[in-house]
Amino acid sequence: MTPNSSIATAGIFSPLRIALAAFALTGALATEAGAVSLTVKLACANDYYAYCSQHSPGSPGVRQCMRAHGSQLSQRCVSALISAGEVSQTEVERRKAVASARRSKTASAD
Repeated sequence: MTPNSSIATAGIFSPLRIALAAFALTGALATEAGAVSLTVKLACANDYYAYCSQHSPGSPGVRQCMRAHGSQLSQRCVSALISAGEVSQTEVERRKAVASARRSKTASAD
């Protein structure tokens, strides 16, 4: 395989990899009452792989892990979670205020 053909092949498989990741994530963000919407799964896929992929899709640890990394989640993921009713805008703002206060306290200690 020549370098050019491997680049072309990588381009073909990128959408396939994204589709497979979305499929794998289908169970990853499941709630006890049922699955999270496809919109949330797609919006949070990168966050899942960045922070919580050590948890099996559909396991109870995924939801806990995503909450633990809440301040690190992408805005796209957070917006999807708010729209789906998984988290309230008030809770997001509260967590941002806590994180900001921690940063300020750390900066003033330096």
